[in-house]
Order: sequence, then C-alpha cells, then structure tokens
Amino acid sequence: MFITPTGEEVFVIDGHTHFWDGSPANQLNIHGKQFIDCFYAYHTSLSPKDKLWPKEQFEKYSAEQMYRDLFIDGPDDMAIVQSTYLTEFYKNGFNTIDRNAEMAKKYKDRFIVNGAFDPRDGERALEYIHYMKETFGIKGVKLYTAEWKGDSRGWKLTDPNAYRCFELCEKLGIKNIHVHKGPTIIPLDKDAFDVHDVDHAATDLQGLNFIIEHCGLPRLDDFCWIAVQETNVYGGLAVALPFIHGRPRYFAEVSSELLFWVGEDKLLFGSDYAIWTPRWLVEKFWNFELPEDLKQEHGVDLTPQAKKKILGLNAARLYGVDVEAQKAKLGTKAHAVAAE
Repeated sequence: MFITPTGEEVFVIDGHTHFWDGSPANQLNIHGKQFIDCFYAYHTSLSPKDKLWPKEQFEKYSAEQMYRDLFIDGPDDMAIVQSTYLTEFYKNGFNTIDRNAEMAKKYKDRFIVNGAFDPRDGERALEYIHYMKETFGIKGVKLYTAEWKGDSRGWKLTDPNAYRCFELCEKLGIKNIHVHKGPTIIPLDKDAFDVHDVDHAATDLQGLNFIIEHCGLPRLDDFCWIAVQETNVYGGLAVALPFIHGRPRYFAEVSSELLFWVGEDKLLFGSDYAIWTPRWLVEKFWNFELPEDLKQEHGVDLTPQAKKKILGLNAARLYGVDVEAQKAKLGTKAHAVAAE
C-alpha cells in the first residue's frame, strides 16, 4: 500500500512486471545476451544512481527478492506478471507462464498471472490458449509481435491466425490483451512493434481490451490518434514513466498528450520490473505536477484522482479486482505476518 505524504492510502496494481531468467546459463545464443544487455542499458540509463543493480543480479533474481521489491520495500498491493517466451533466444524461455505461476503460488492474492501465445503456431496456439485458461485461469495475455520464430521476424495483430486466437480468447473470457508496442530491444526489429495494426484489431474485436504497453513510444502520436477513437484501447505507462527522473519535462509532455487524447480512465501504471523497481517510480509520480504551460495548452491536469486511477483503479476495473475486499484481505495478512 502506498501512503501519500498526507497519510492517504492509495491502492497500487503494478500492471507490467516480469520474473525472468536472462542469465548466461539460460542464453541460447548471442541474441539472448543482446536482449538482456539491452534491458540492462535501459535500467542503467533511466534509474536513479542509488537504484542500480549489479548485472548478475539483474540477469536472474529470486522469487523472494521480487516479492520484497514489489510488496515489502515497494508500494505495490498487487502485480500483473507478464509472460514473454523468446524461445529463439533462451533455452527455457525468458519469462514463461509456468515459471510465473509457480512463483505466484508462494504469494497468494498478490499476483495476476498473464499468459502468452504465438499465432504462428496455428492450431497449437489455440490448444495452448485452452491449456492456459484451464490450468491457470488467465484473464489476460502479453503479446510480442516482434518475437522471432524460425525465419519469421514478427507478426501482426491483423494476421488471420491472430484473429482466430483473439476470437478464442474472447470466448474463454481472456479479455485483456497486453501488446508490446514500444521501444525495440536488440535484436528485434523496430518496425515489427509498429502500432498501426492496433487500429484494425481494436475495431474488429470490440469484446477485447487492448492494453498497449509503452504507449507506442517512440510512436506516441500514432498511438494517441488510434486510442482516442477506439474505446477498447488503453495505454500502459511502463518505459514512459522512468523518464520522470532524468527527463521530467519529456515525461510531462508525454503524459499531457496521453491525458488529452486517451484520458485518465485508460492509462495503467507499470514499473516494468525488474528493469525498474516500483517505489521510486510511484513516489515520484505521486509528487509530480504538470508544468503550468502544458496544463494550459492541453487543458488537462494530473490530479490526485487521476493518479489513483492510473496507479491501480483502472487495472482493477479491467481485471475485476474488488479493491476494498482486496485491501481487507491483504491487511489481515500483513497483521498475521507482523504477529509472527
């Protein structure tokens, strides 16, 4: 639970976290090393100096450390752990649903585990969606349209096989489709993360929520023009938010554009753990004020109510989380742990 300087409690759902293994022992080839090295470059470039991790710790961390960083030392009440397989780069996958679910079992009521699928698998992708729903009860998936598979270096949300997967997801109640549409990560191709296919898919698949992670950066304008007209398109602030530290004016420009076009009801907080840890992000975000010139130009403000929605209430709505019931449950657990 995040407590504001005035003593107010703010419920936080961290919408974008990972439990990955990018260690050398799991790297299948040079591309596995390139990928985690690129993540580490984001970490070292945008984190406060006192929040930097050693490279070895960053490559692979324990479930216990993740729990502590998010919920004990960090302000999260719940976290959505996203799955990203990258089996062309990592022997056992980078961040699979099985590994995530095993970790989540240890910490009841804290994690929402999302799955992943690759429509290029054809019938096997449909079978796998059934498996994830039946085994883990998922309500969402994370998709990487630039992921490599054999000779293919990406796919589009509008591909026929993708539509078959989406239609099955809707039928099974897997309504939240998180899609990485943001900065590229070497060796993946920048153009394979283009946002234009979101427009078509969101229009055709009204029963699904498309949460566009990283808000399309560096394609912010394209994303905003799509999201403003598609009622089922949301923006995930992971990667955008860390600029609040080193480049606060840039963050102010990005967030004022998002508030103007997308609105405070359709933006979700995400730390992108373990690229960044959530405490400093949440603290800086809560204390952040838009410059007056941007407030006047865009006619928006980052009010305390808007911040509460972004930090947790919007994600709670998408995932059917009863915030008051969850607060009571977690509060009881916290007292039980303290008593021990």
